[in-house]
Amino acid sequence: MEYEAVIGLEVHVQIKTASKLFAQSGYTYGANANTLTDPTVLGLPGALPVLNREAVRQAVSAGLIFNCTIPEITHWDRKNYFYPDNPKNYQISQLDYPICKGGFVEIELPGPSRNVMGEHKKIALDRIQLEEDVGKLTHEGEQSLVDFNRAGVPLMEIVSLPDLRSADEAFAYLTSLRMHLSYAGISDCDMEKGQMRCDANVSVRPKGQKELGTKVELKNLNSISGVRNGIAYEIQRQQQILSQDKPIVQETRKWDADEGISTPMRSKETANDYRYFPDPDLVPLKIERTFVQELQQSLPEFPFQKQERFFMAYNLPYTITSVFYPNSELCDYFEEAVEYYGQPKTIANFIANDLLRELSEARLSITKNNFRITPQQLAELVKLIDEGVISKQTAQDIFIEMFKTGKDAQYIIEQKGLAQNSNEQELVNFCKAAVESNSKAVAEYHAGKATAINVLKGSVMKATGGRANPVLIDKILHKLLDS
Repeated sequence: MEYEAVIGLEVHVQIKTASKLFAQSGYTYGANANTLTDPTVLGLPGALPVLNREAVRQAVSAGLIFNCTIPEITHWDRKNYFYPDNPKNYQISQLDYPICKGGFVEIELPGPSRNVMGEHKKIALDRIQLEEDVGKLTHEGEQSLVDFNRAGVPLMEIVSLPDLRSADEAFAYLTSLRMHLSYAGISDCDMEKGQMRCDANVSVRPKGQKELGTKVELKNLNSISGVRNGIAYEIQRQQQILSQDKPIVQETRKWDADEGISTPMRSKETANDYRYFPDPDLVPLKIERTFVQELQQSLPEFPFQKQERFFMAYNLPYTITSVFYPNSELCDYFEEAVEYYGQPKTIANFIANDLLRELSEARLSITKNNFRITPQQLAELVKLIDEGVISKQTAQDIFIEMFKTGKDAQYIIEQKGLAQNSNEQELVNFCKAAVESNSKAVAEYHAGKATAINVLKGSVMKATGGRANPVLIDKILHKLLDS
């Protein structure tokens, strides 16, 4: 029997704000344990929550990015559960009246080859709700230590409908979420720092069946690749159980990335287990339409829009645009260089091949002030190639020197004597000497072997120490051989 996977994702994203969702204390990753708390975070007597306006602004912006409906009224609820990382024994969240409803996330699936754009698909959302985070437990042997620094940090819980059908689609979905939220400055979405966390609801059913299969929740998915691997394993596990005519148990399972397996954690809770009720300390929030309209107008250009524009406006191939568009700062660097010198294809090739290679080897990222070559310096290097001052091969060596030192291309050329020889009369003499000393190559060229001219070019380049202008050499040699 052929089976079909049905997948829904619940993604928690930490919002960039100076303070917590309902408290004044801030949050910094890596701070000493329990140094970033206050009476409101800990739920001490007399401490009351005060809503963070910036968190609301960012959550509504996310809703607009993902085409959600923004209700005029949203409510706050207490989600009650008892666990060591939850200092108040409840979490302020949203149940029936979330801050964003519906919408979709556009994803791009892998194409049939790296040169072909993949299929785009819209994954429907159920909601985006705003809530506070809990603390963090660290397990050491038989003991557990709790750090409340993260407690109270504003989170968006982005809940998809069961609209995903494969582990690859889930990977593309999370990649798209991270790209869009990073573009808008809402979150860095660094899973290693806990800024984006994902739980996957996975079920399997016979293909063509409308009813959903028994759902299993998968936790401890600590990277986007881990989500893909965990879902792929869970789909295979459930298919194997169904093929043996056994029932799927509804439960929460833990993904073990090292072993590549999932193991049972607990039976699945329901909403009733959390005993939700309206938070008595917070009034419903009214979101003004003018506020929403202002946010809509302030949204930046987004990844897939930029991908299409780069393809159309700059005539860049998909192999280049697919490297650029996921990273807004890489796109900005490229466009700034093109403003200085309008040769987008050559500049794009330098960035995609040379710059990214050097950044990778130096373990640096394309963030501002993180490396020494400015967009203007790169543009000037490309201009020197077009003006015939240096060859493309020499330019690559110069680029590496620029990356290491931050010096301009012109300075390096002058210091090391790398300027290309474009003196036509000198090159004519070198070309004549090459023709006279390579009679076999000349005969082969006249016999119709066009590639034989490369032997002559090589001879000229050797005689000039690699400094001869290759375009001019080609022109002179063809003139000598065809006359």
